[in-house]
Amino acid sequence: MKHVSILVPQGAILGSIEGPRQVLTEVNKYMQSIGKPALFDVQLVGLTTEVAAAGGKYTVFTDALITDIARTDLIIIPALDGDLQQGISLNQAFLPWIKTQYEAGAEAGSLCVGAFLLASTGLLGGKQCATHWMAARLFRHLFPDVNLVEDRIITDEQGLYSSGGAFSYLNLILYLIEKYAGRQVSVFMSKAFQIEIERKSQSPFMIFHGQKEHGDQSIIKAQEYIEQHVEEKITVDELASMLALSRRNLERRFKKATANSVTEYIQRVKIEAAKMSLESSQDNINEVMYSVGYSDPKAFRLTFRKITGLSPIEYRQKYNRPVAMA
Repeated sequence: MKHVSILVPQGAILGSIEGPRQVLTEVNKYMQSIGKPALFDVQLVGLTTEVAAAGGKYTVFTDALITDIARTDLIIIPALDGDLQQGISLNQAFLPWIKTQYEAGAEAGSLCVGAFLLASTGLLGGKQCATHWMAARLFRHLFPDVNLVEDRIITDEQGLYSSGGAFSYLNLILYLIEKYAGRQVSVFMSKAFQIEIERKSQSPFMIFHGQKEHGDQSIIKAQEYIEQHVEEKITVDELASMLALSRRNLERRFKKATANSVTEYIQRVKIEAAKMSLESSQDNINEVMYSVGYSDPKAFRLTFRKITGLSPIEYRQKYNRPVAMA
Protein backbone atom coordinates (compact mmCIF):
# COMPACT_ATOMS: atom_id res chain seq x y z
CA MET A 1 0.00 0.00 0.00
CA LYS A 2 1.32 3.43 -0.94
CA HIS A 3 1.32 6.12 1.70
CA VAL A 4 0.00 9.41 0.30
CA SER A 5 0.58 12.64 2.22
CA ILE A 6 -1.78 15.38 1.10
CA LEU A 7 -0.31 18.52 2.60
CA VAL A 8 -2.56 21.07 4.28
CA PRO A 9 -0.65 24.35 4.01
CA GLN A 10 -1.70 27.63 5.52
CA GLY A 11 -3.91 29.36 2.95
CA ALA A 12 -4.61 26.21 0.95
CA ILE A 13 -7.55 26.08 -1.45
CA LEU A 14 -9.93 23.60 0.14
CA GLY A 15 -11.00 21.91 -3.10
CA SER A 16 -7.45 20.91 -3.99
CA ILE A 17 -7.17 19.13 -0.64
CA GLU A 18 -10.55 17.42 -0.65
CA GLY A 19 -10.60 16.61 -4.38
CA PRO A 20 -7.50 14.38 -4.36
CA ARG A 21 -8.51 12.82 -1.02
CA GLN A 22 -11.94 11.94 -2.35
CA VAL A 23 -10.72 10.48 -5.66
CA LEU A 24 -7.90 8.43 -4.09
CA THR A 25 -10.24 7.14 -1.37
CA GLU A 26 -12.69 6.09 -4.07
CA VAL A 27 -9.90 4.13 -5.77
CA ASN A 28 -9.60 2.07 -2.59
CA LYS A 29 -13.35 1.36 -2.61
CA TYR A 30 -13.22 0.35 -6.26
CA MET A 31 -10.23 -1.96 -5.71
CA GLN A 32 -12.01 -3.66 -2.84
CA SER A 33 -15.20 -4.02 -4.94
CA ILE A 34 -13.27 -6.10 -7.49
CA GLY A 35 -11.66 -8.26 -4.82
CA LYS A 36 -8.32 -6.49 -4.57
CA PRO A 37 -6.69 -4.76 -1.58
CA ALA A 38 -6.88 -1.03 -1.06
CA LEU A 39 -4.02 0.76 -2.82
CA PHE A 40 -3.59 4.07 -0.99
CA ASP A 41 -3.17 5.03 2.66
CA VAL A 42 -4.24 8.66 2.39
CA GLN A 43 -3.46 11.14 5.14
CA LEU A 44 -3.90 14.89 5.45
CA VAL A 45 -0.61 16.17 6.80
CA GLY A 46 0.01 19.61 8.26
CA LEU A 47 2.18 21.74 10.46
CA THR A 48 -0.64 21.93 13.01
CA THR A 49 -3.63 19.75 13.85
CA GLU A 50 -6.10 22.40 12.64
CA VAL A 51 -5.64 24.59 9.57
CA ALA A 52 -7.96 27.40 8.47
CA ALA A 53 -8.96 27.28 4.80
CA ALA A 54 -10.87 29.55 2.41
CA GLY A 55 -10.11 32.65 4.42
CA GLY A 56 -11.22 31.06 7.67
CA LYS A 57 -14.59 29.82 6.42
CA TYR A 58 -13.52 26.21 6.96
CA THR A 59 -11.16 24.35 9.26
CA VAL A 60 -9.26 21.29 8.05
CA PHE A 61 -8.38 18.76 10.74
CA THR A 62 -5.17 17.01 9.77
CA ASP A 63 -4.53 13.30 10.32
CA ALA A 64 -0.88 13.82 11.18
CA LEU A 65 1.89 16.37 11.49
CA ILE A 66 4.97 16.27 9.28
CA THR A 67 6.94 15.32 12.36
CA ASP A 68 4.81 12.17 12.63
CA ILE A 69 5.61 11.01 9.09
CA ALA A 70 8.99 9.34 8.93
CA ARG A 71 8.43 7.95 5.43
CA THR A 72 5.88 8.56 2.70
CA ASP A 73 5.57 7.49 -0.93
CA LEU A 74 3.74 10.41 -2.53
CA ILE A 75 3.38 14.02 -1.43
CA ILE A 76 0.55 16.06 -2.94
CA ILE A 77 0.91 19.83 -2.61
CA PRO A 78 -2.42 21.65 -3.04
CA ALA A 79 -2.97 25.10 -4.49
CA LEU A 80 -2.55 28.18 -2.33
CA ASP A 81 -4.96 31.09 -2.18
CA GLY A 82 -4.12 34.78 -2.12
CA ASP A 83 -0.61 36.26 -2.10
CA LEU A 84 1.65 33.43 -3.26
CA GLN A 85 4.86 34.89 -1.89
CA GLN A 86 3.21 35.24 1.50
CA GLY A 87 1.94 31.68 1.14
CA ILE A 88 5.48 30.44 0.61
CA SER A 89 6.63 32.34 3.68
CA LEU A 90 3.83 30.94 5.86
CA ASN A 91 4.65 27.39 4.81
CA GLN A 92 8.45 27.44 4.92
CA ALA A 93 8.49 24.60 7.45
CA PHE A 94 7.16 22.17 4.83
CA LEU A 95 10.11 22.73 2.47
CA PRO A 96 12.91 20.77 4.20
CA TRP A 97 10.49 17.93 4.92
CA ILE A 98 9.43 17.68 1.26
CA LYS A 99 13.05 17.71 0.17
CA THR A 100 14.10 15.10 2.73
CA GLN A 101 11.23 12.80 1.76
CA TYR A 102 12.03 13.16 -1.95
CA GLU A 103 15.69 12.38 -1.37
CA ALA A 104 14.57 9.28 0.57
CA GLY A 105 12.58 8.05 -2.45
CA ALA A 106 9.19 9.75 -2.21
CA GLU A 107 7.56 11.38 -5.20
CA ALA A 108 5.90 14.80 -5.08
CA GLY A 109 3.22 16.48 -7.15
CA SER A 110 1.98 20.06 -7.07
CA LEU A 111 -1.55 21.11 -7.98
CA CYS A 112 -2.05 24.41 -9.80
CA VAL A 113 -0.16 27.17 -7.93
CA GLY A 114 1.02 24.61 -5.39
CA ALA A 115 3.93 24.62 -7.86
CA PHE A 116 5.24 27.71 -6.06
CA LEU A 117 5.70 25.67 -2.88
CA LEU A 118 7.30 22.75 -4.73
CA ALA A 119 9.65 25.09 -6.61
CA SER A 120 10.64 26.74 -3.32
CA THR A 121 12.27 23.46 -2.24
CA GLY A 122 14.85 23.85 -5.01
CA LEU A 123 13.99 20.40 -6.37
CA LEU A 124 12.66 21.78 -9.68
CA GLY A 125 15.85 23.53 -10.76
CA GLY A 126 16.41 22.74 -14.46
CA LYS A 127 13.22 20.66 -14.61
CA GLN A 128 9.86 21.23 -16.25
CA CYS A 129 6.90 22.51 -14.27
CA ALA A 130 3.31 23.57 -14.97
CA THR A 131 1.11 25.93 -13.02
CA HIS A 132 -1.91 28.16 -13.57
CA TRP A 133 -1.35 30.29 -16.67
CA MET A 134 -2.43 33.39 -14.73
CA ALA A 135 0.49 32.91 -12.33
CA ALA A 136 3.11 32.21 -15.01
CA ARG A 137 4.68 35.68 -14.95
CA LEU A 138 5.25 35.64 -11.19
CA PHE A 139 6.49 32.06 -11.30
CA ARG A 140 9.12 32.92 -13.92
CA HIS A 141 10.20 35.91 -11.86
CA LEU A 142 10.58 33.91 -8.64
CA PHE A 143 12.01 30.72 -10.16
CA PRO A 144 14.01 31.60 -13.30
CA ASP A 145 15.92 28.31 -13.10
CA VAL A 146 12.74 26.23 -13.55
CA ASN A 147 11.55 25.38 -17.06
CA LEU A 148 7.96 26.58 -16.89
CA VAL A 149 5.85 24.95 -19.61
CA GLU A 150 2.93 27.35 -19.51
CA ASP A 151 0.56 25.42 -21.76
CA ARG A 152 0.92 21.97 -20.20
CA ILE A 153 -1.63 20.21 -18.01
CA ILE A 154 0.82 17.66 -16.58
CA THR A 155 4.58 17.41 -16.16
CA ASP A 156 6.41 14.31 -14.99
CA GLU A 157 10.15 14.45 -14.42
CA GLN A 158 12.22 12.33 -12.05
CA GLY A 159 9.41 11.68 -9.61
CA LEU A 160 8.26 15.29 -9.55
CA TYR A 161 4.84 16.11 -11.00
CA SER A 162 2.87 19.28 -11.56
CA SER A 163 -0.49 20.24 -13.00
CA GLY A 164 -1.92 23.23 -14.82
CA GLY A 165 -4.45 25.63 -13.46
CA ALA A 166 -7.52 25.19 -11.28
CA PHE A 167 -9.46 21.92 -11.68
CA SER A 168 -6.96 20.48 -14.15
CA TYR A 169 -5.32 19.07 -11.02
CA LEU A 170 -7.82 16.22 -11.42
CA ASN A 171 -6.03 15.21 -14.61
CA LEU A 172 -2.81 14.84 -12.66
CA ILE A 173 -4.60 12.72 -10.05
CA LEU A 174 -5.91 10.46 -12.85
CA TYR A 175 -2.40 10.30 -14.30
CA LEU A 176 -1.00 9.16 -10.95
CA ILE A 177 -3.79 6.63 -10.52
CA GLU A 178 -2.96 5.16 -13.91
CA LYS A 179 0.71 5.01 -12.96
CA TYR A 180 0.05 3.25 -9.67
CA ALA A 181 -3.15 1.28 -10.36
CA GLY A 182 -3.29 0.86 -14.12
CA ARG A 183 -5.29 2.21 -17.02
CA GLN A 184 -8.52 0.37 -16.18
CA VAL A 185 -8.78 1.98 -12.75
CA SER A 186 -7.91 5.42 -14.12
CA VAL A 187 -10.60 5.18 -16.82
CA PHE A 188 -13.16 4.05 -14.24
CA MET A 189 -12.33 7.02 -12.01
CA SER A 190 -12.58 9.42 -14.96
CA LYS A 191 -16.08 8.10 -15.60
CA ALA A 192 -17.13 8.02 -11.96
CA PHE A 193 -16.03 11.62 -11.38
CA GLN A 194 -16.79 12.74 -14.96
CA ILE A 195 -13.26 14.03 -15.53
CA GLU A 196 -12.23 14.48 -19.15
CA ILE A 197 -9.30 12.09 -19.47
CA GLU A 198 -6.22 12.68 -21.64
CA ARG A 199 -6.30 16.47 -21.50
CA LYS A 200 -2.77 17.58 -22.28
CA SER A 201 -2.93 21.35 -22.71
CA GLN A 202 -4.45 24.33 -20.94
CA SER A 203 -3.85 26.49 -24.04
CA PRO A 204 -7.57 26.79 -24.95
CA PHE A 205 -8.20 28.41 -21.55
CA MET A 206 -5.34 30.89 -21.60
CA ILE A 207 -5.92 34.62 -22.01
CA PHE A 208 -2.89 36.54 -23.20
CA HIS A 209 -1.98 39.75 -21.38
CA GLY A 210 1.32 41.31 -22.33
CA GLN A 211 3.77 41.84 -19.49
CA LYS A 212 4.27 45.60 -19.11
CA GLU A 213 5.65 45.79 -15.57
CA HIS A 214 9.26 45.62 -16.73
CA GLY A 215 9.99 49.38 -16.91
CA ASP A 216 11.57 49.42 -20.39
CA GLN A 217 9.66 52.33 -21.95
CA SER A 218 10.78 51.60 -25.51
CA ILE A 219 9.47 48.04 -25.25
CA ILE A 220 6.21 49.25 -23.70
CA LYS A 221 5.82 51.58 -26.69
CA ALA A 222 6.39 48.63 -29.04
CA GLN A 223 3.84 46.50 -27.16
CA GLU A 224 1.23 49.24 -27.27
CA TYR A 225 1.80 49.78 -30.97
CA ILE A 226 1.34 46.05 -31.66
CA GLU A 227 -1.85 45.94 -29.59
CA GLN A 228 -3.29 49.08 -31.20
CA HIS A 229 -2.58 47.92 -34.77
CA VAL A 230 -3.70 44.32 -34.57
CA GLU A 231 -5.21 44.45 -38.07
CA GLU A 232 -1.88 45.41 -39.67
CA LYS A 233 1.06 43.29 -40.75
CA ILE A 234 3.81 44.46 -38.45
CA THR A 235 7.43 43.47 -38.96
CA VAL A 236 10.30 43.45 -36.50
CA ASP A 237 12.28 45.80 -38.76
CA GLU A 238 9.41 48.33 -38.78
CA LEU A 239 9.27 48.32 -34.99
CA ALA A 240 13.04 48.66 -34.70
CA SER A 241 13.00 51.64 -37.08
CA MET A 242 10.12 53.28 -35.24
CA LEU A 243 12.00 53.00 -31.93
CA ALA A 244 15.40 53.93 -33.43
CA LEU A 245 16.86 50.63 -32.23
CA SER A 246 18.82 47.98 -34.05
CA ARG A 247 16.85 44.82 -34.75
CA ARG A 248 19.22 42.82 -32.56
CA ASN A 249 18.89 45.25 -29.64
CA LEU A 250 15.10 45.31 -29.96
CA GLU A 251 14.89 41.50 -30.01
CA ARG A 252 17.17 41.19 -26.99
CA ARG A 253 15.35 43.80 -24.90
CA PHE A 254 11.89 42.58 -25.95
CA LYS A 255 12.63 38.99 -24.97
CA LYS A 256 14.11 40.05 -21.64
CA ALA A 257 11.13 42.28 -20.84
CA THR A 258 8.21 40.12 -21.98
CA ALA A 259 9.53 36.52 -22.11
CA ASN A 260 8.39 36.49 -25.76
CA SER A 261 10.21 37.24 -28.97
CA VAL A 262 8.75 40.14 -30.97
CA THR A 263 7.25 37.71 -33.50
CA GLU A 264 5.72 35.56 -30.74
CA TYR A 265 4.21 38.63 -29.13
CA ILE A 266 2.68 39.82 -32.39
CA GLN A 267 1.22 36.35 -32.98
CA ARG A 268 -0.19 36.10 -29.46
CA VAL A 269 -1.82 39.54 -29.65
CA LYS A 270 -3.39 38.76 -33.02
CA ILE A 271 -4.64 35.32 -31.96
CA GLU A 272 -6.06 36.76 -28.72
CA ALA A 273 -8.03 39.27 -30.81
CA ALA A 274 -9.17 36.45 -33.10
CA LYS A 275 -10.32 34.39 -30.09
CA MET A 276 -12.42 37.28 -28.81
CA SER A 277 -14.02 37.68 -32.24
CA LEU A 278 -14.73 33.95 -32.55
CA GLU A 279 -16.32 33.95 -29.08
CA SER A 280 -18.63 36.91 -29.63
CA SER A 281 -19.25 37.57 -33.33
CA GLN A 282 -20.84 35.73 -36.24
CA ASP A 283 -18.08 36.74 -38.68
CA ASN A 284 -16.87 33.83 -40.77
CA ILE A 285 -13.36 32.47 -40.24
CA ASN A 286 -11.88 34.38 -43.18
CA GLU A 287 -13.35 37.65 -41.94
CA VAL A 288 -11.85 37.04 -38.51
CA MET A 289 -8.53 36.16 -40.12
CA TYR A 290 -8.42 39.39 -42.17
CA SER A 291 -9.44 41.48 -39.16
CA VAL A 292 -6.28 40.45 -37.30
CA GLY A 293 -3.90 41.00 -40.19
CA TYR A 294 -3.60 37.52 -41.70
CA SER A 295 -4.19 36.84 -45.40
CA ASP A 296 -2.99 33.24 -45.63
CA PRO A 297 -5.65 30.82 -44.24
CA LYS A 298 -3.11 28.03 -43.71
CA ALA A 299 -0.72 30.25 -41.75
CA PHE A 300 -3.63 31.57 -39.66
CA ARG A 301 -4.90 28.08 -38.84
CA LEU A 302 -1.43 26.78 -37.97
CA THR A 303 -0.64 29.75 -35.71
CA PHE A 304 -4.07 29.59 -34.06
CA ARG A 305 -3.68 25.88 -33.31
CA LYS A 306 -0.11 26.31 -32.07
CA ILE A 307 -1.23 28.91 -29.51
CA THR A 308 -4.66 27.56 -28.49
CA GLY A 309 -4.42 23.84 -29.22
CA LEU A 310 -7.63 24.11 -31.30
CA SER A 311 -8.51 25.07 -34.85
CA PRO A 312 -10.48 28.33 -35.30
CA ILE A 313 -13.62 26.30 -36.07
CA GLU A 314 -13.15 24.09 -33.00
CA TYR A 315 -12.58 27.16 -30.83
CA ARG A 316 -15.77 28.83 -32.07
CA GLN A 317 -17.80 25.66 -31.54
CA LYS A 318 -16.50 25.43 -27.97
CA TYR A 319 -16.81 29.04 -26.82
CA ASN A 320 -19.37 30.86 -29.00
CA ARG A 321 -22.66 30.26 -27.19
CA PRO A 322 -25.06 30.59 -30.20
CA VAL A 323 -22.87 28.19 -32.21
CA ALA A 324 -22.54 25.76 -29.30
CA MET A 325 -26.31 25.80 -28.74
CA ALA A 326 -26.94 25.12 -32.42
